[in-house]
Amino acid sequence: MSRLAGRFAALRGAGRTALVPFITAGDPHRGATVPMMHALVAGGADVIELGVPFSDPMADGPVIQRASERALLHHTSLRDVLDMVRDFRRTDGQTPVVLMGYLNPIEVAGYGPFAEAAAAAGVDGVLTVDLPPDEGHELLQTLRGAGVDTIYLVAPTSGPERIARICAAASGFVYYVSLKGVTGAANLDLGPVAEKVAQIRGATALPVGVGFGIKDAETAAAVARFADAVIVGSAVVSRVEALADRPDEIPPALGELMSAMRRAMDAAGAEGGR
Repeated sequence: MSRLAGRFAALRGAGRTALVPFITAGDPHRGATVPMMHALVAGGADVIELGVPFSDPMADGPVIQRASERALLHHTSLRDVLDMVRDFRRTDGQTPVVLMGYLNPIEVAGYGPFAEAAAAAGVDGVLTVDLPPDEGHELLQTLRGAGVDTIYLVAPTSGPERIARICAAASGFVYYVSLKGVTGAANLDLGPVAEKVAQIRGATALPVGVGFGIKDAETAAAVARFADAVIVGSAVVSRVEALADRPDEIPPALGELMSAMRRAMDAAGAEGGR
């Protein structure tokens, strides 16, 4: 059983929803990433989404765009990101790590070498934002062959046939983008989000995570009542940005944010009988 499957099975057995924070590797500098990852786990994170910095992150709003810019100022490469995962694995062999990014750096590395290096470093899943499953068969098969899960996005506009195709290609979990637009945009209308999550569950036995628009502990708790995972990006990265000139303060700040979200989510789960 993969780390992702094992983690979600354990959470399901405990009646809990996964808390999945996102940070950009190399932000605000390369040496800060691994301590941040450990702080997120200590605060209550169940899975870590680690962003691979890219020069044109078209799915991301201003907060995460600026995070990529800061990371690229320090020349953070895909190879550096894998080194960070390898370093994290020296003391944490349990927490799943999913890389989230764009296709270009993977194409430059080559599908086979990337998949082999990712698996060796301890990466559990890869989400390539700009490679839909219709066009991603070669990468999907290469990653699967290396034992790395392929995570795909479902959009609010995806219809039943599209959802079925995405779910058929996915492994690890399915990521539902809860609103139209980029990361950090707008406020969630939870009714339609819950309905869409139920629709996706009808097409797959995989866990369904909800991301984009999770701004605080209250929103995380509300989403935890119906989702298998709550994915938090801009709310985490904005705290990194606010403390970019005081990097020693970032890990405890992220740990506090995770603890607040974890408490709220667990309370919501207890109330809802998850």
